[in-house]
Amino acid sequence: MPDIYAHHAKTIDGRSVSLGAWRGRVLLIVNTASKCGFTPQYAGLEALHQKYAARGFTVLGFPCNQFGAQEPGDENEIANFCKLTYDVDFPMFAKVNVNGDGADPLWQDLKKQAPGLLGSEAIKWNFTKFLVDSNGTVVDRYAPATKPEALAADIEKLLP
Repeated sequence: MPDIYAHHAKTIDGRSVSLGAWRGRVLLIVNTASKCGFTPQYAGLEALHQKYAARGFTVLGFPCNQFGAQEPGDENEIANFCKLTYDVDFPMFAKVNVNGDGADPLWQDLKKQAPGLLGSEAIKWNFTKFLVDSNGTVVDRYAPATKPEALAADIEKLLP
């Protein structure tokens, strides 16, 4: 199984980047949506990003429209919503599929490395979170209902 740094992703503004750009950082990778009951978690994700960025932590947001069509906009609309509504400064990416035959390869790997309840690999809803250590290993998976602030202690354990 390739480490997460072997993957490339398209940023929300259309550039292809290697996840190797974040090598050595602790990451929280999240599938997001703008019209979901969990959308207010953007504020908590941004707070974590701001609190720990200087210590080597980054949130990576991947919009997804697979759950209740709760991310219907294009990348420009998503970027504007995130900036204007939650002042999101962490990296955001182009929309991806996280489940099914067309699932993004990064998300296929994340699900294999950290299956959900009862070993299920499927993502159940928006705002599923994967915590990745500074070596690129997935160390935990969190349910959509888990608030970002509840992850602080787990993040701190991985930071220098």
